Amino acid sequence: MTDTHTAVPQAPARTLIETNGIDIIQESERTAKPSDLFWPWFAANVSVFGMSYAAFVYGFGVSFWQGVIVTVVGVTLSFLFCGIIAIAGKRGSVPTMVLSRSAFGVKGQKVPGIFSWLISMGWETFLAIMAVLATATVFNELGWSSGTTTKVIACAVIAALIVLGSVAGYHTIMRMQSVLTWVTGLVTIGYIAITFRDIDLSAATALPAGSNQALIGALVMVMTGFGLGWINIAADWSRYQKRDASGSKIVFWNTFGGALAPVLLVCYGLALAGSNPDLTDAIANDPVGTLATILPTWFLIPFWIAAVLALVSGAILGIYSSGLTLLSLGINIPRPAAALIDGTILTLGTIYVVFFAESFLAPFQSFLITLGVPIAAWAGILIADTMLRRKNYDETALFDGRGRYGNWNWTSIAIMAVASIAGWGLVINNFADDASWNNWQGYLLGPLGLGGREGDWAWANLGVLVALVIGFVGYAALQAHAVRRQEATPVAPGDRAGVDRPVA
Repeated sequence: MTDTHTAVPQAPARTLIETNGIDIIQESERTAKPSDLFWPWFAANVSVFGMSYAAFVYGFGVSFWQGVIVTVVGVTLSFLFCGIIAIAGKRGSVPTMVLSRSAFGVKGQKVPGIFSWLISMGWETFLAIMAVLATATVFNELGWSSGTTTKVIACAVIAALIVLGSVAGYHTIMRMQSVLTWVTGLVTIGYIAITFRDIDLSAATALPAGSNQALIGALVMVMTGFGLGWINIAADWSRYQKRDASGSKIVFWNTFGGALAPVLLVCYGLALAGSNPDLTDAIANDPVGTLATILPTWFLIPFWIAAVLALVSGAILGIYSSGLTLLSLGINIPRPAAALIDGTILTLGTIYVVFFAESFLAPFQSFLITLGVPIAAWAGILIADTMLRRKNYDETALFDGRGRYGNWNWTSIAIMAVASIAGWGLVINNFADDASWNNWQGYLLGPLGLGGREGDWAWANLGVLVALVIGFVGYAALQAHAVRRQEATPVAPGDRAGVDRPVA
């Protein structure tokens, strides 16, 4: 059965609101160059929230220098994975989860697509929640009203900004991100300059070193929280790249733009949090707002504006892409409507957590690790698929199950299932009291001699790495021949495909 989005429209004029959904981007619209990718990735990750991750890293019991190593390696590697998948966007002219059809089939892609949509919605809701809580904390520091009325207004304004930005679409977001980069970047530099006096490097470096298990656990947490948290939308911003854009440059600018700010901010946060244990403890309940408590009053307003804009920026990218994922699942509505639906869900989730839930961080962390396992498995599969291919995608076949990619690739689905089952067996619910519904994980830690749910390896979250590796190796081993066969298949007359064009 042919997908309802098979028709390829004529290139629309560039307007304030993007009309493209998951349809193929026309050649006339593909005007972006690799360096353009720096802006959305940097703007979405230059938030002071990055400093808060230092407290989460220390939560594994590692030392300052171990934390620095974990941050540099984990952040860079995770965004490198995003960069590899971003190449697929240039090759296929469609969003990430449509490109996933090459590995899973036109209908089979809905399996990872559901996980992708859920984790995207979770991330964006989390960012909106932090923006609301940060507003209340900053207002409290200023001596202003920070109660229910403030939170209601903050929630309404923040949700409106996120929804409007995501509904506007690609061109508006790209222009907006280039401006936000400078605003948030300058205020973040100001924050570092002001709080540098609070750094006691001797105290931070005196923290004891953690075990290898703790080191791996912190590494996985950083990878999941940064690059792997974005990997399911990594090609959404590269589908407007020129056809002859360099693949290596796409990888570089994606990785550089995404990793630069988090590496610097988390490392600074390690020095700051390592100097002040009370700061580390408070970050758990209000990650961004807590950072404001050590600022002079005159800088609170600029800090608040920059922090909220950075969080809103990240949420806009996510809601834009989650709307595209919703369309890829077969919801036949215009892209702006899909973004509006996801924005509404985000608003309701934010209201619930801010006004009714007693704790959000613990359940969210549990939710993130749980969904992170199948997404890691999917990422391994798509990274392998991208690296195996030597030609551009048959773009028409990505929308037609009768084409070379078929409707279902049961091998890929089986690989993802095996990787997920193995992965869930090697992670535990670190928040058993706050998210008891998730205590079923970790069932392989005992049988594999890793000490069970109470052993040292239980906290290492090995399952995420294992799922990623199984996905990558399994697909590379079992589907390499299928990929070569697909690329050798002649293009049907009239089909829009790039299989005869070598990949730059």
